[in-house]
Order: sequence, then structure tokens, then C-alpha cells
Amino acid sequence: MTGPGPGPGPGPGEPVVSLAGVTRRFGGAGGHEALAGVTADIHGPCIVGLLGRNGAGKTTLLRSLAGQDFASAGTIRVLGADPVENDAVLRRTTLIREDQTYPDLKVRQALAAGALFHPKWDAELAAELLEAYELPPDRSIKKLSRGMRAALGIILGLAAHADVTLFDEPVAGLDAVVRDMFYRHLLADYTAHPRCVILSTHLIDEVADLLERILILDHGRLVLDALTDDLRGNAVTVTGPTPGVERFVADRTTLSRRALAGRTTAVMAGRLDDRDRQLAEHLRLDLRPLTLQQLAMHAAGSGSRATLSPAGTV
Repeated sequence: MTGPGPGPGPGPGEPVVSLAGVTRRFGGAGGHEALAGVTADIHGPCIVGLLGRNGAGKTTLLRSLAGQDFASAGTIRVLGADPVENDAVLRRTTLIREDQTYPDLKVRQALAAGALFHPKWDAELAAELLEAYELPPDRSIKKLSRGMRAALGIILGLAAHADVTLFDEPVAGLDAVVRDMFYRHLLADYTAHPRCVILSTHLIDEVADLLERILILDHGRLVLDALTDDLRGNAVTVTGPTPGVERFVADRTTLSRRALAGRTTAVMAGRLDDRDRQLAEHLRLDLRPLTLQQLAMHAAGSGSRATLSPAGTV
């Protein structure tokens, strides 16, 4: 199909998404601060996980990147420009939200609208996904189940092939089988058409293998920004007799401790070497690496970027 040209973009070496001290307040100076001084740059094609608890500021940040919300302070650049009321940027950006609202359209009409708006729309992919998710093209969107509406959002988000693709809890309402389909479709399409994908989700361990980088928000603040590979193995759970655990974690950074009936479980930041493992075996301690979901929980709980950030933090 033909459509508007690709428009301007970041220069060589410039980030696709740039946030500098972004703050968003609701209700004036004394109101709620949804974002507080968020600073981050995202370069080149990548799949980024935007993680955090409910109310952490994830949706506000994604809406701001899509030009649907306005920073109270700081600057936002998407594809080298301010996204607000910027048609050249917005046509290369798509935001799919859990609570996505649609006008009174049929499924096929929504897909036709997507094709009109996005210059890189992939009609063949949209047709394939329509069949894969078993969506009836002539059914009114208002009559779709929650899961079917989520599937429609996935189709619109993937088929747009937008240079900046934003998903806000896209699998809410989907069962495990359909969620797995989405992850496979996302990875396959990203491999064929690399772009900047930012994915907000609570199902962190389900998407861990997809994510190249994670950003964790807590109460509007960016508490962790790191490459996923650098985080793996960067914190462990140590469980065993209390004296042995205390000896093992002495002079190390611990994120939490819990003791019960002479046994202690401690979450320890830092990587282990062979001597550590030998000592743990001698002390009869159980060592288990934290999953990405557990890391996210501890990062949000501690509010400390330095505690978990490895040397390779971006």
C-alpha cells in the first residue's frame, strides 16, 4: 500500500526515545506526582520491559511517549522530536492499552483504519493474525469479549510495524495459550522487522526471554535501568541454618531477610564465584537465582538503583 513517507527521525547515534527529567503532576503543585524526574535513553531496535506495580507510572509514561499526555517538567523526544501534536512522529508510533477504547466499528473497519493511519501497515500479517486469534471480522467491537478485544489490540499493534511500538498490558484477559501465541508472534515479527518495542506487563517471568532491557518504575521514579542479560544471576536467595546464612552474607548487600525456627532466607545482591558455591555447600545452604519478576519486586521495594544495577547498566 502507499501512504505518507517515513518522516524525520533521530540522527545517527541519537536515541529513538529520550527522556530527560520527565515529571508529570496531576492536580497542581501539591497533587499526585505520577512521574518524578525520569531520565533514560533507548537506542536502536530493542524490546524493553517497562515494569512496576500498579500506580508506578507506567501508563502515564507510555501515554506521554505517544503524545497523549503532557510532561509537567522535563523533555520527551520520540524519533528525535516532541511527539505532542506531531503527525510525522505519531504515524510512526502506536500505543495499545489494556483499556483500549474503540469507536462503534466492526473488526475489519478497525483494521482498515489502522492501515490508513500507519504508513508501514502489514495487511498480510493482519490477515494472518486475524485468523490465528479467531476474530470474526464482521463482528462489532462492542460485542467482543475482553479477550477478543485484547487480541484485536495485539493485531493492531503488530501489523502497524510502527517504529515505536508501545504495549500497555496487552495480554490482560487472555489465557495462557493465547498469551504464548502473542509472545511468539511478537518475537517473530520483531526479528523480521526490528524496531523499538516497549512492553508494560505484570507477567514478567512470562516475557523475560523476550526482553533485552528493563526499566522499573516505583512511585513515578526510575529505580532500575539495565540490560536483562546483565541482571541475570545478579542476586540470589540464600536459605539454610541461620548461623550459616549469616556467615555467608556477612559484608554483602542483602535486600531482605526472613528467619523462622532457626532457619533464615536472605536475598543477596551480587554475583557468586566458585569459592562462594563451595562455601555454601560446606555450610549446607541452598542458593537460588532470583527470577526477573523477583528482581523487579525487590528493586521496587528497595527503591535503590545501585543495589541491583550491575556494571553493565545502561
